Amino acid sequence: MKTRWTMQDIAEKLGITKMTVSRYLKDPKSVSKETGLKIAKLIDELGYIAPKAPAMLSKSSSKAIGVIVPSFSNMVFSDVILGVNNKASKEGYSILITHMSYDMLEEEKQVADLISYQVDALILSEPKHTPLTLKRLKEYGLPVVETMSLPYRPIDLAVGLDHEEIAYKCTKALLECGRRKIAYLAVRLDFRTLDRQKGYEKAMLEKGLEPLTFSSPERSSFTMAGDLMREALASHKDLDAIICTNDDVAVGAMLACQALGIKIPDDLAILGYNGLDIANATIPKLCSIKTPRLEIGETAFDLILKRLNHEKILKKKIKLSHGITDGATVTKEEHQALLKTCED
Repeated sequence: MKTRWTMQDIAEKLGITKMTVSRYLKDPKSVSKETGLKIAKLIDELGYIAPKAPAMLSKSSSKAIGVIVPSFSNMVFSDVILGVNNKASKEGYSILITHMSYDMLEEEKQVADLISYQVDALILSEPKHTPLTLKRLKEYGLPVVETMSLPYRPIDLAVGLDHEEIAYKCTKALLECGRRKIAYLAVRLDFRTLDRQKGYEKAMLEKGLEPLTFSSPERSSFTMAGDLMREALASHKDLDAIICTNDDVAVGAMLACQALGIKIPDDLAILGYNGLDIANATIPKLCSIKTPRLEIGETAFDLILKRLNHEKILKKKIKLSHGITDGATVTKEEHQALLKTCED
């Protein structure tokens, strides 16, 4: 780990006192304009972040891990947080949790805030970041684990799933069982949703079939999913399967189909994504691609602990496997074909 930049570092580089730097950080107008401009320029160059936890400054470790998730309302990330906390509490670490609303600029702010609280490491949930975020993480040298997805070039470490590959394999499985008019329902249009769309489209195009994507940039809800389902059916009355970007969308689509008298899975197969508990409560039970969210959180902390303890890490990018829930929104033949996608 690199040494964190301090006010003393800034003072020495500029040939001024630490007190002058401190005064500027508290009130930029308290120093001369010329000096203030020099300090501001150097702070920007270094990516310096003023600490908010002075009591931690004299310690080599804060014993705190920062965790940034895209949303508090999305149940997917509660399992990831639980996984991190399960391991962290056993090792005497606390976790500081915040969210970035699927917004890279908001993540930039949250990263700065967590660094200011002297966290020992960061766990992130999105695969792309602003240039300033990347610069700060490089300058401070904190262990960083990117989760959920698998960036082509991780900042440091990564643990997650290849969502494009999973969607490709599952779409292909349905196609091999005879489905032909398959649509993809997408919401929010975050990186993972778009990766799944790529996988779906790849499988459809390989079969010489037209990809049919119906999407909304808004957050998912049963109502929105129902609207997308009705839109898809209005455009293509012969739809015989849909793949959904998450389970909320799948349930909303199911309700819309049931209201229209469409038989599931005889007339139309429905496949969800994430394998949330709601999949067990629907009638029929929703078949969903199950993501190992608890394992992602636990593995992320294990990687961080190894990095903090200066242990050798053999794999810096860990690809986990998906599962398929025992649902009845696909036929038995289709369920068996989907299960085989988990074997590779």
